[in-house]
Amino acid sequence: MSDRTLNGRERLTPSQRARRRFMSHRVAMASGAFMVALILLVLAWPIFSQPTFAPHLPQALTWAPDKLNDAQFHPPSAAHWFGTDALGRDQLARVAVGARVSLLVGAVGAGVSLIIGVLWGAISGYVGGRTDSMMMRFVDILYSLPSIIFVIVLITTLEVLVKQWMTKIFVGGAPEAVRLLFLFFGIGAVSWLTMARIVRGEVLSLRTRQFVDASRALGAGHAQLLFRHILPNISGVIIVYLALTVPSVILFESFLSYLGLGIQPPMASWGSLIADGAQQINPIRIYWWLLVFPAGVLTSTLLALSFLGDGLRDALDPRANR
Repeated sequence: MSDRTLNGRERLTPSQRARRRFMSHRVAMASGAFMVALILLVLAWPIFSQPTFAPHLPQALTWAPDKLNDAQFHPPSAAHWFGTDALGRDQLARVAVGARVSLLVGAVGAGVSLIIGVLWGAISGYVGGRTDSMMMRFVDILYSLPSIIFVIVLITTLEVLVKQWMTKIFVGGAPEAVRLLFLFFGIGAVSWLTMARIVRGEVLSLRTRQFVDASRALGAGHAQLLFRHILPNISGVIIVYLALTVPSVILFESFLSYLGLGIQPPMASWGSLIADGAQQINPIRIYWWLLVFPAGVLTSTLLALSFLGDGLRDALDPRANR
């Protein structure tokens, strides 16, 4: 009998089984392919307008997002797949640039949730006692604050002061990036709370297991027990919730930008593009493409990320029998 088979069945490592379960999840695979294509399009869009590549591409892929022309409110056509806006700018290019900002905010929010949430929850659950109680009461206090109101107050009260300070130090476009920095800070400040609770609960259930006691008896220190034995055993839970955090952060940023409290011109995000499209809906004429395409791309991205998270959850669940 081959060393790779056991009782007529192929022996697979847990990671190999998880990979096969994920690859058998067709919706998750399609969602992953959609996200890869979207990210590649966003990253490659500035290259499309270069003279070296533009002659070999369709004209609709070669427009710069800030290029003005006389084709205001032009409906979707071969030259402008998503139409044009009130200033004649190509809507597809604007959606691609907006995707860059929205995905960046989602990635930063997920990164903050990963670093702060995992460390906070792991330390709280591992130490226990009064330290655990104090740390989780702090999380409860932050949970009690309305997250949207917290971010709005943070932006409206501190942005002017920071812009004035940055204007004195930096020149050029530094003040325009202040709103983006505040979005990073505000959304990051509330995105790690649920992650901390989840990690704490998992660590509490693992710290009394026999393999932890055996490692402690062999002389493993607290950091080694936590980072080499406990956290790797809950990495699946962390990855799954991390994938589900990204769409919630993107939706949060889009909602703030729709209200005019997020990304400001000349920058653009999906939320600000949807807000611009909603303003063009009137009883006389409806420029539907200004609203449908940004909202459609946002909805498709949120659905793809949600399906991707579901696929990861099914693949990383050791009890799954697919």
